[in-house]
Amino acid sequence: MMPNASATSPQDTVELALAAGAGRGEIIAIAEERSSVNLRWAGNTLTTNGVTSTRSLKVIAIDRRADGTCGVGVVARSDVRPAQIEDLVREAGKASSAAPPAEDADELPAHVGSISTSSWDDIPAGTEVGALREFTAELGATLDAAKGAGRAMYGFAEHTVTSTFLGTSAGVRLRHDQPTGRLELNAKSPDFARSAWAGVTTRDFSDVDIASLDASLAQRLSWQSRKVELPAGRYETLLPATAVADLMVNLYWSAGAREAAEGRTVFGKPGGGTRVGERLATQPVTLFSDPAHPGLECRPFVVGQASGADSSVFDNGMPAGRASWISSGVLSALPSSRYSATLAGLPVTPAVDNLVLAAPSPDGGVLPSLEQMIASTKRGLLLTCLWYIRKVDLRTLLLTGLTRDGVYLVEDGEVVGAVNNFRFNESPVGMLGRLLEVGATEDRTLPREWSDDFTRCAMPPLRVEAFNMSSVSHAS
Repeated sequence: MMPNASATSPQDTVELALAAGAGRGEIIAIAEERSSVNLRWAGNTLTTNGVTSTRSLKVIAIDRRADGTCGVGVVARSDVRPAQIEDLVREAGKASSAAPPAEDADELPAHVGSISTSSWDDIPAGTEVGALREFTAELGATLDAAKGAGRAMYGFAEHTVTSTFLGTSAGVRLRHDQPTGRLELNAKSPDFARSAWAGVTTRDFSDVDIASLDASLAQRLSWQSRKVELPAGRYETLLPATAVADLMVNLYWSAGAREAAEGRTVFGKPGGGTRVGERLATQPVTLFSDPAHPGLECRPFVVGQASGADSSVFDNGMPAGRASWISSGVLSALPSSRYSATLAGLPVTPAVDNLVLAAPSPDGGVLPSLEQMIASTKRGLLLTCLWYIRKVDLRTLLLTGLTRDGVYLVEDGEVVGAVNNFRFNESPVGMLGRLLEVGATEDRTLPREWSDDFTRCAMPPLRVEAFNMSSVSHAS
């Protein structure tokens, strides 16, 4: 639903909520304005496009009680009118009075200085059809070229901008504008027997080279002209950046400090405590998040929509800076709230909405590209991407899933054909312990499986020893 252009601004909505809560306890108000534009195409023809815009307000009320405990009430609404805000605050206050004591109760952070990425008073950022105008022209030319070459192209492009405004009764006023874009392309042979996929993430589509992506799809389809059947087993495997991203994002999401300290995940130490300080990787890789990482910029402060294992509404407004989760192969930090960090006996390290995996260049040289890694492969498998990934065992972070859109056999430095799909059973933590080679980190890596939820990644291709293809899959 499109917000009324004359409606109260998100900033004023936050201030009205805080004013309505004065004298009723502590209030956190989170206003978001989101706009999105998208294109879809099928069979080399544009099919649909759309523009959406939404506005929401979340009010979190804190009831501090005489016995020292706190109750928390959370109420959220879309397209709230000014006359409805006081009722929303009153509803959150009633919920906080009836709530059980919050285990993560703490003082709200006070004013933390200027860590906003935009001025509080500026109008919300947004997107519209013009954001894809140049891309649409390039897309049309690419679809025509693909059609002429006998490739059927499918896919979509989406650009979204979300402006978030955070205000608290402790004096915090923070604002962040987040552009997010992604492109996914799927090419099929005329008989639909062969399929290849490519995707990228972007902030504004100015850096998307769709012709280059199409060329890579054409090459992968040509590799599939020869079929090779292989049995299940453990194979030396080349994982391109997108497959690495899917595995590393899963690792990141499973690395919370609280569950590790409670011994419920692979990051917990037998007998108690966490594995922080232990070596996980055979190569000196570093896995980190950084709100200022070029091309992957994201919110540099905490917005706690609800309390969870490693999130807390009481942390709203805290700075969230660069965090190294794995440093030179050693587990060095776990995502945490103030409360879960205390439980785990670790420094407070808020989660950040991007993820980068990188390795140092050997002796000042240049890390190899995926193409160079293929050229140096005696015999192994080359994946395209993974899908339908599910957790099997949190104690080892064993994952299962399927390969998709092309698995290839590499012999003596050349791709000699496509093999059947597999179901895999593999742990990204165990995989780090079997790294044979790390390539150059690729900016704007799109994790295909998690592209709806987590797009800001930069990952390298990896060569992994004995990747477990547990069974042959007939999925196509």
